Amino acid sequence: MPGSRSRRTRLSALRPASFGARPTGERLARIRRSPQFVAGQFRNPVQTRQLLDGSALPMARTQLSREGRLRRAPVGRIPVVSPTAELAVPPASGLRLTWLGHSTVLAEIDGRRVLFDPVWGERCSPFTWAGPKRMHPMPVELAELDPVDAVVISHDHYDHLDMPTIQALIRTGAVFVVPLGVGADLEFWGVPAERITELDWHEATRVGDLTLTATPAQHFCGRGLRGPQHTLWASWVVAGPGHRIFHSGDTGYFPGFAEIGAAHGPFDATMIQIGAYSEFWPDIHMDPAEGVRSHLDLQGGAPTGVLLPIHWGTFNLAPHPWAEPAEWTLSAGRKAGVTTVHPRPGEPFEPAEPPAGYPWWRAIAVPPVHGWPAWPPVAPPAVAADLAADR
Repeated sequence: MPGSRSRRTRLSALRPASFGARPTGERLARIRRSPQFVAGQFRNPVQTRQLLDGSALPMARTQLSREGRLRRAPVGRIPVVSPTAELAVPPASGLRLTWLGHSTVLAEIDGRRVLFDPVWGERCSPFTWAGPKRMHPMPVELAELDPVDAVVISHDHYDHLDMPTIQALIRTGAVFVVPLGVGADLEFWGVPAERITELDWHEATRVGDLTLTATPAQHFCGRGLRGPQHTLWASWVVAGPGHRIFHSGDTGYFPGFAEIGAAHGPFDATMIQIGAYSEFWPDIHMDPAEGVRSHLDLQGGAPTGVLLPIHWGTFNLAPHPWAEPAEWTLSAGRKAGVTTVHPRPGEPFEPAEPPAGYPWWRAIAVPPVHGWPAWPPVAPPAVAADLAADR
């Protein structure tokens, strides 16, 4: 977007580059024309609380609880699968998903490769020496990842938008498709303006035969010391000639899922945020039961397609136990008749033939007070051996 790149002043030079840049020029003018931009900042359609009033003290007590801290991390090594060999062969069905940890997913869809919310950094933080540290290595080195056609960003929080990762992806020649305002960060970090497409909700762009549509989400933005909400957040629909997928980004549960499903669904697969929830911020992150409910909304009420749980397992961002998001999603999906897929990080799968779910996390998590509920079937022998070796 010519003329919109932020200028580096003496004062801004003191700020870490990872803070990004404020939108200016025509980029800011376009932001101000958005229906989502109200009274000087982006807003959700309904009033949304980032933190409930009076939550600070009880939240601090929860965070400092010794027992709680023990449960918020695995007690063994998280099993990571190298996907290199499988990714070298195109998916037989035309659609394959590889969850690489947290919200990072590589989608191979109808002959194209789309990378959602790529974060290869050791910490989701503007600093290399502070902030939540990843609990497992990335399953594939970024330099070894085959080129992708499009990089899609849901919003500008550090666990979804990582400066070093973005800069490393420039070499791939991919286009970057982002919500309004996020392009200022990318340009500041060296992404060529002509390779950035910024979209408002309900706007779409084409990448080959794929249509990428920015759809609503109920969340917020924020990076560095910025004040007003000057970058938008979004969920994403990617539709090709043969398949449709949905990535939720971060969001609270809201009626917009049914509207997205009516306009763009049903989907072969949904990638749904089910981790980092809390009673202290119920409006901005879904819990697993809400995640399963959102999948049903997106599918028009029918338990079709598969749900891939994302936004869990990699970073400690909330007071819930480490394994709880996966365990709860498994249970909620089973009760609702929804097929949930729970791969280890880096383990590719094709939604047309989803693998049998098994609770691999139980082998490396502190058990609940009353123990794990019964769960058939047991893990396949080879998987069970892998997990035993990881302990």
